[in-house]
Amino acid sequence: MALTDTEVRKAKPSDKPQRLFDGGGLYLEVSPAGGKLWRFKYRFGGKEKRQALGKYPEVTATGTVFRACFVSKGACHDSQFSELQ
Repeated sequence: MALTDTEVRKAKPSDKPQRLFDGGGLYLEVSPAGGKLWRFKYRFGGKEKRQALGKYPEVTATGTVFRACFVSKGACHDSQFSELQ
């Protein structure tokens, strides 16, 4: 299930970084200091990698889907692009 803007705005910092998953490797990481950073988790060469996609609210959830498609070298589906239109 995709994260909504309301869920992202209401996310509060805790004593440890928390991850709110959006699906397909996308998640929002909320730091103990209160910062919110979109990240994309994927595998390359059998190893787990993470890519920062931008800070919330400067980058929206729709923007992260678009950026994650480029990070994964075009491995996204048409249904993900329909969110951008």
